[in-house]
Amino acid sequence: MKRSILLSVVLASTMLLASCATSTPTADAPAGTEQAAAPTYAVFAEDGVAIRGADPVAYFSEGEYTPGSDEFTYDWEGATWQFASAENRDLFAASPEEYAPQYGGFCAYAVSQGNTAPIEPTAWEIVDGKLYLNFNDKIQERWAKDIPGYIAQADQNWPGVLAN
Repeated sequence: MKRSILLSVVLASTMLLASCATSTPTADAPAGTEQAAAPTYAVFAEDGVAIRGADPVAYFSEGEYTPGSDEFTYDWEGATWQFASAENRDLFAASPEEYAPQYGGFCAYAVSQGNTAPIEPTAWEIVDGKLYLNFNDKIQERWAKDIPGYIAQADQNWPGVLAN
């Protein structure tokens, strides 16, 4: 009985999500772009804002943490991403996977340990062209002691850790 109720709930939820999965442009998006309404994986967001409002493109272009602005936003994977400029927003919109942090922006070290944790946007590293964020500077130092090992373990754990 419990199993049939659970299956009914899962089926109903799936149908509801499927009916919401449409692409829609937003006022803040660059002209001609569309955004998927239904996320395909989890993103670390607080109050709907991804990675504490950090501009993910700036890590690559400026080589440093740069706060984004609510003036330049893009909705992707169920979260609002903020940018320091329209140019950065447009670069992200054209290729979000190129700029989005690994593991949905959750702490890379925590994911390697089989958990998720929030991040501090100043604790970051780009490794092999991919952005990794960590909980704080202390955890960033621990992560830096074996970056390849922690990335390999986190890759194995992701996205399974979301069920924890």
